[in-house]
Amino acid sequence: MTDQKLACFKAYDVRGRVPDDLDEELTYKIGRAYADQLQARTVVVGRDVRLSSERFCDALTRGLVDAGVKVSDIGLCGTELIYFATSHLSVDGGIMVTASHNPMDYNGLKFVARDSIPLSGEDGLPELERRCVTGDIGQKRGGGSLERVDVSEAYTDHLLGYVRPEALRPIKVVTDPGNGCAGPWLDLLAPRLPFELVRICHEPDGSFPNGIPNPMLEENRARTTAAVLDSGAAVGLAWDGDFDRCFFFDERGRFVEGYYLVGLLAEATLRKHPGAKIIHDPRLTWNTREMVTAAGGRPIQSRCGHAFIKSAMRREDAWYGGEMSAHHYFQRFFYCDSGMIPWLLVLELLGEDGRPFSELLSERMAAFPVSGEINRRIQDADACIAAVEERYAPEALEVDHTDGISVSFERWRFNLRKSNTEPLVRLNVEARGDEALMREKTEELLSMLS
Repeated sequence: MTDQKLACFKAYDVRGRVPDDLDEELTYKIGRAYADQLQARTVVVGRDVRLSSERFCDALTRGLVDAGVKVSDIGLCGTELIYFATSHLSVDGGIMVTASHNPMDYNGLKFVARDSIPLSGEDGLPELERRCVTGDIGQKRGGGSLERVDVSEAYTDHLLGYVRPEALRPIKVVTDPGNGCAGPWLDLLAPRLPFELVRICHEPDGSFPNGIPNPMLEENRARTTAAVLDSGAAVGLAWDGDFDRCFFFDERGRFVEGYYLVGLLAEATLRKHPGAKIIHDPRLTWNTREMVTAAGGRPIQSRCGHAFIKSAMRREDAWYGGEMSAHHYFQRFFYCDSGMIPWLLVLELLGEDGRPFSELLSERMAAFPVSGEINRRIQDADACIAAVEERYAPEALEVDHTDGISVSFERWRFNLRKSNTEPLVRLNVEARGDEALMREKTEELLSMLS
């Protein structure tokens, strides 16, 4: 195996260009190595809608079956279905074939062990990579098998257990899966909910005729905004390709930064679970910490990334964890992230509160204006971050190194961190009630990142 093949092993998963970084031969070996490493005898597999996903899932399954594994294939699904099925079926692990929001010619795999505990670059993935490099992928064994398993009813029952039916109002909701995998699962939920769904880009289509499903990109939001305005919907929803992230638009068609959803969902959690611990990432913090503290909860900071958040969730036995990147984690969902639970909870909140979505958010957005995450391509990210710290740390009230650097002043703060997968630095800036100050400091920092 060449070093180029190993480029697909990332911080949290396996992901790369097909076939240069990832092909069926390597995927087969990964299946064998995973089974041997975990001594797994029962494994759930699923796949997204990408044009290469079915054959990659077939190769993965062959590797697992040759290793003596009884494979339960749940078919076309979102990543959270693997989390759900692994714990619901009490199997030894789960693997999702997906490249989420990456370009058309990418694919990858996400891994969990028993109890939906993730394999990551901190725990599990380096050993899996070593085995694939050295050929230490275990012996072929008898006893392997493949069966198709349907967990859709159990999954939808589980999702609906997060909300009180009497609190849901019959409102109009735009849903935009971006031709990813969310559409069929929305169809299963729809008959059991009072909402009128305005479906756009609904059918799964691996050719992605409306562009790669990635609402984090500003240019991908226009169609959802237009659909909200044209239909008079109360809220708009959009998902990435494997729907582990859900994105929100208010009734005016405005995109809602994920940061504000963290505070909103934390507050909703604390209404039902007083005094609960809430996990948050360090990129943007003031709004979340203020809302959690005011509601009687305990905010706890963790490094960014699903493996770190999930570890903190389990360690602290937290009820909810949120990242501004639109990953939301729930204790009852096996401490994992879901792109379906958040919108159900938000629509429950809208039903209880009665105000338009924009009014529910406007006070918090005005109190803590944010830059949104800004990426800059920097070849020497460490040197760049060190230079920024040298410039700002002497006058700061606090400097935190939980993830990159977080530097706080009386009226504004910022976080600057490296990407785990690309030569990028990621900047987030927030201020206390002063949008002009936030913009001024954002431009000031960007001048150092050019």
